[in-house]
Amino acid sequence: MQASTGLEQVDPQAFRFYCDALEVLRRCGIPFLVGGAYALGRYTDIVRHTKDFDIFVRPGDAAGALEAFAAAGYRTQMTFPHWLGKVFFEQDFVDIIFSSGNALCPVDDDWFAHAVPGRVLGVEVKLCPPEEMIWQKAYIMERERFDGADVAHLLRACGERLDWERLLRRFGPHWRILLVHLILFGFVYPAEQPKIPGHVLRALTDKLHEAGGPAAKGLEEEGPLCQGTLLSRGQYLADTEHWGYRDARLQPLGNMTEEEVTHWTTAMGK
Repeated sequence: MQASTGLEQVDPQAFRFYCDALEVLRRCGIPFLVGGAYALGRYTDIVRHTKDFDIFVRPGDAAGALEAFAAAGYRTQMTFPHWLGKVFFEQDFVDIIFSSGNALCPVDDDWFAHAVPGRVLGVEVKLCPPEEMIWQKAYIMERERFDGADVAHLLRACGERLDWERLLRRFGPHWRILLVHLILFGFVYPAEQPKIPGHVLRALTDKLHEAGGPAAKGLEEEGPLCQGTLLSRGQYLADTEHWGYRDARLQPLGNMTEEEVTHWTTAMGK
């Protein structure tokens, strides 16, 4: 599918900044992928322009990417050390993304192995794979932002050619999140349900029927667990701060430290 690039919605200053950002990354030799609205537009033909440009790199390359931008004269910031840095030029910015807000979706080698060739802002690049976009977006269920529509649009556009085995592996023990989105997809697009392989739905619903009992109790041995914090950094604070639930983001169950959780939470009001 060759979607509209949305260039008509990008003002000239932002266009030059984003193109220069791609050139900075090429010069420094750090492998990168383009994601966000530009990748979504390529897969779904939905065009939207935001004030940022999403670049994905491996975690080990994030600091080097920011250093390359700083050397090129841009103001940079490691905004959240567990997943996100930023490069600024006046009112526009580039996000340097290397994981996710809940720290569950690091950019690893598979992102690059399955990247899709594309053309963004007139430049040949590699795009984030739709499977990894679905994986990362599926967890975003904030009060102010819910990426379920993006997931549904990606499923509609790519469902018949997705690597479902890889997608199932990505969700792993959080398979319920994928099942929720697949059920929602069937509601949003009744006529498009065949785009979701029957064996995938059967496997997930079978797991749902088998769940509970000793397996569920095993998670509660050290006290009740709230996994809602993996979906929203603010809407389940009462659970973890007042009601005695353990925060599923915290190590060793999750991938975040207390300091990272505090930093991520404090930034909500900014």
